[in-house]
Amino acid sequence: MDAWIPITIAAAAAQTLRFMLQKHLKSTALTTTGATFARFVYSAPLVALLVLLYAQVSSQSLPVMPGAFWAYALIGGLTQILATMCVVALFAERNFAVGITFKKTEVIQTAIVSYLVLGEGVSRAGLLAVVLGFVGVVILSDAPGGVGRIWTRLMNRAAGLGLLSGVFFAISAVGYRGASTSLASGDVALRAGFTLAVVTASQTLAMLTWLVWRDRAQIIAVARAWRIAGLVGLASMVGSFCWFAAFTLKNAAYVNTLGQVELIFSIAASVLFFRERISGRELLGMTILMASILLLVLFI
Repeated sequence: MDAWIPITIAAAAAQTLRFMLQKHLKSTALTTTGATFARFVYSAPLVALLVLLYAQVSSQSLPVMPGAFWAYALIGGLTQILATMCVVALFAERNFAVGITFKKTEVIQTAIVSYLVLGEGVSRAGLLAVVLGFVGVVILSDAPGGVGRIWTRLMNRAAGLGLLSGVFFAISAVGYRGASTSLASGDVALRAGFTLAVVTASQTLAMLTWLVWRDRAQIIAVARAWRIAGLVGLASMVGSFCWFAAFTLKNAAYVNTLGQVELIFSIAASVLFFRERISGRELLGMTILMASILLLVLFI
């Protein structure tokens, strides 16, 4: 089994846990921005420390950062912030599993962005799977109740937030792969960890600046919620490192495709932890989307 496969599955599991914790923070203590900030501020110091320790233990020098690295890393970091905010805001619109499913439209956009930016395409069968996945997304986008014109039902806030998060996550994934592969030295773990450390530090600084300017109370709220927020940071660190390592090893479109296994984890979380019910239509949409994932995996 190629290393990127178990690494991606581990990333999906850690990410599901992080979104569960962020959903809890959003509903009990923090705003959308605060719950997003918690992810970065508690993970950035841990990532930096672990990268320095790993470089020391493995007797490697930290990579030299070319100009392309900064462009890819900063764009990836900014779009990830925006994507995370969209997902956290989405939790107030629909249940946890469906919210994550909307987010997973990123696999469609990643295939497109990866081809346009890095020249990494997918097969014709892969394109068919992408179209099938879009059908599943359309079914999931339909507002509950199914009353009125279909176009009106599809154009709801939940659909917009979910699709927008997918776009931002797609750009972010391609940016991170571009940043990590632009580094000329270091093994996979060092390049992935170093890229993650630079990105999380810049994300923390950017969000801290924003909160100081617009919502200082959330900084204090994040500090007070340190027990759950700290777990968010820890889960974020584990998940992000696994994503970065997988992106370093494999085409981002394929990594995000396998990452759709997060749907299974999110359904379990939705039913077991949040006691939420999933409608038959929503299950149909998720089933079709999962079928598109399996079709893509067969042709990797």
